[in-house]
Amino acid sequence: MDPRTLRSTFGRFATGVTVITCHTPDGAHHGATVTAFTPISLDPPLVQVAMTRTSKAAAYLEGAAFAVNVLAADQSDIAMHFAGRPCSDPLPWREGATAPRLGGTAATLVCRPWRTDDGGDHLLFLGEVVEVITTDRKPLLFHDSAFHHIGNPSSEVVWLGCQDDPSTGWFDATTSFTAIETPAIPRSTHY
Repeated sequence: MDPRTLRSTFGRFATGVTVITCHTPDGAHHGATVTAFTPISLDPPLVQVAMTRTSKAAAYLEGAAFAVNVLAADQSDIAMHFAGRPCSDPLPWREGATAPRLGGTAATLVCRPWRTDDGGDHLLFLGEVVEVITTDRKPLLFHDSAFHHIGNPSSEVVWLGCQDDPSTGWFDATTSFTAIETPAIPRSTHY
């Protein structure tokens, strides 16, 4: 698989933009821009962040609390700062009970460490959400190597979840099915 083609194909999936923040071993604040963030579970409340193995953040996150800062539409400069292009404006750091976070975001999920898994050239950090902060600010989006803003809803229908889930799908957990018996079809021995 050609890595450039694969990366370009991954870029066809529009994502939100997050900055993962944590403390360094000496107590300083550290952040990294990440689009590989995934909500995993409601019970327990878990999220996953994928970090390149060689990144500083991957070394700092092992066994550490962290915050997932979902950037707001006007925070592309902050995304670029934590992606390696420093901005001159002061950063909106906020102290949290378990991990540093950023102000002015669309949302923030503060997590304690849950588990770290092998993800090929990445490490997969699962965090248990211990605090959420939400605002009415629109999120910053990333698609095809560029930042975008959210547009108008394309439908008035609210998606309530996967139809494969027995508690919310087409059939609930109490539904039972009876097999339909079909008559056997005789096999011909003549060709």
